[in-house]
Amino acid sequence: MSEHIAFIGGGNMASAIIGGLLQQGFASSDLTVIEPFEEARQKLQSQLKVTALPAADAQLAKADMVIWAVKPQMFREATAHVRPHTHKALHVSVAAGIRSDSIARWVGTERVIRTMPNTPALIGKGITAMFGRAAVTEDDREWAGQVIGTTGDVVWLSGEEQLDAVTAISGSGPAYMFYFMEAMTAAGVEMGLEKAQAYQLAVSTFIGAGELARASSETPEVLRQKVTSKGGTTYAAITAMDASGIKAAFIQALHAAQRRAQELGDEFGAP
Repeated sequence: MSEHIAFIGGGNMASAIIGGLLQQGFASSDLTVIEPFEEARQKLQSQLKVTALPAADAQLAKADMVIWAVKPQMFREATAHVRPHTHKALHVSVAAGIRSDSIARWVGTERVIRTMPNTPALIGKGITAMFGRAAVTEDDREWAGQVIGTTGDVVWLSGEEQLDAVTAISGSGPAYMFYFMEAMTAAGVEMGLEKAQAYQLAVSTFIGAGELARASSETPEVLRQKVTSKGGTTYAAITAMDASGIKAAFIQALHAAQRRAQELGDEFGAP
């Protein structure tokens, strides 16, 4: 990974990738960030020691990879200033919803990879799904996978439409976990625990259950059954949740997220 990488947008996700690259030994001198907000630029320069510019200019011509970390509604406008300098680069998008055909049209090249990361990437524990257009070579895929892999796990998809499902499951997924942590913490307080205790118990339970699932060859259903003795406390909780239709409602919620991801592509994509 010795080539030059330019980031369009210097927010949390860009910072996570930059941090991962630096930890892997990538030289800060080989990174350039376009960030219009001065406070964010100062932070990038002081904390990550990278070149941060207020606007795109001819310096971007040295970029071998361009990582798009802008808000979906700002993407198309940003390409107008970047495109003149980066038509030879590999373009990687971490922006939600914007489809690769729109990106390819805007940036002037078919070498486009679209990704869907999630916020645990900020601590190197993320998972990112990736899709490459037909013009993306195996070397491109390997390189992009190495770069994005500095923030956690990587999964390559065979079809771009699958990214909407990924958005619903893992892209938005951390919020669901936090939602249930909120509920568990609130219940713990109602039952007499201190809030800090209830929160610690909830967070550690999610971490432990996730690591157990990762380490096990058994399905989540089997793992759940192993702690659900009939007539016991877990059985009482699961029975109450089933009676309330929580699983079905949760599945419907994920479908709602998937539909919204599709709508974003329609709303902000090229006509």
